[in-house]
Amino acid sequence: MTTLRLATFNVENLFARWRFKEGVDPATANSRGWIVDQTHFEELGMDDKAITGAAVREIQADVLCLEEVENVDTLKHFRAQALGGRAQYPYVAGVDGNDPRLIDVAVLSKLPITRIRSYQHLMDPESPTEPLFSRDCLEVDIEVGPDAGHDGTTSVTLFVNHFKSMLGGRAQTRGRRQRQAAKVKEIVAGRFGTEAPGEHPFVVLGDLNDYLEADGDGASGIDQLVTWDQVENVVARLPQDERWTHFWDGGDEYRQLDYILPATSLALAAPHALPEIFRKGMPLRAVKYTGPRFPGVGPDKPKASDHCPVIFELELPQITA
Repeated sequence: MTTLRLATFNVENLFARWRFKEGVDPATANSRGWIVDQTHFEELGMDDKAITGAAVREIQADVLCLEEVENVDTLKHFRAQALGGRAQYPYVAGVDGNDPRLIDVAVLSKLPITRIRSYQHLMDPESPTEPLFSRDCLEVDIEVGPDAGHDGTTSVTLFVNHFKSMLGGRAQTRGRRQRQAAKVKEIVAGRFGTEAPGEHPFVVLGDLNDYLEADGDGASGIDQLVTWDQVENVVARLPQDERWTHFWDGGDEYRQLDYILPATSLALAAPHALPEIFRKGMPLRAVKYTGPRFPGVGPDKPKASDHCPVIFELELPQITA
């Protein structure tokens, strides 16, 4: 068996955007045209990115699935600045998606990425002029094994998601998440068959932007996917009070919004493995977490993200050549 350390992390607005430095006159700053000249400009969010980078380095994932990345070039820039460059994560995947703020899903991998497929072009059946996926459902095949890239390896397929947010109301946005969840199941079945897709090596993961519990706003919009009998919500292996991955101070709510859903065959291959929810980069306002934090984390900012990375170690059979 080969162990694959897999993580999902909403890195909250990982942008490469700039502003004029203090004391720089914009009227005189463009003598050589609008170029990113570091004598005039500074990159936004550098303190946040440093803590985000510290979190990524510490969780030591073999494959890291990310949400809220501006684009692949931004991710490569972050990799160079915060992660030691290409040597740590030589493989990168991402496709420009549908979000008007330009936040995409992406993958950093220590192992070869052999196939990617985007579904950002699919349209919403309830609103045929609008895309179904708020960002994308990014399908990525990862080659796993001690000799990845050669014979004697196996592969695992990841479906990386970032569903419609609850901004505007959980009940008001539920329908879109329900349709996204249904389509992800359909995509998985299209790849691995409708009879027993859970027998194949795949994982659905990402920020699904909803929790399973019913409340005053009604039922969950993602339960049909998270409780599907072809996957397991491995975070549910933890005690109820330890499952939260996000803190919303507007309602003082600690909820699980981030999920790793391995196929049942993969979950059964690691029956005693527990997921990790990494909280050292959470802002101080998330007072429920009383463990250690990275130096410099503030009440709201700087921070790694408003989401916690979720990590799970899969056990994959090695194929003999």
